[in-house]
Amino acid sequence: QLHLTMSEKNELTKSLEMVQKELQEKESEMKREISAYKGRLLQAEKEHQDALTEANRKNEVEIEACQDKVNSLEHFISSQKLEIEHLKSNKEELKNSLKEVNQAVGELLKTKVR
Repeated sequence: QLHLTMSEKNELTKSLEMVQKELQEKESEMKREISAYKGRLLQAEKEHQDALTEANRKNEVEIEACQDKVNSLEHFISSQKLEIEHLKSNKEELKNSLKEVNQAVGELLKTKVR
């Protein structure tokens, strides 16, 4: 009876050791998987951050180009306004000169008619 009990105890001890060994192996495997997932997560976060940084850089370059375009157009509009003012002034001067010439011609004609 004692021999049978000791034999059962040994079998149970071996079984327990095997279960503990399996659990340790599974724990190690899970730790490796967790570590691998963490590595992939960190890599994905880095790639995401890099993509965001690149997108922001491109947007800043695009914004700067648009701002340059706006500044250029504002300068062009300003110069066109000056040109329009200059042309209006010339038109007024020509109008006045034409009046004077017409008056002079009118007076010459009066003089010629007399």
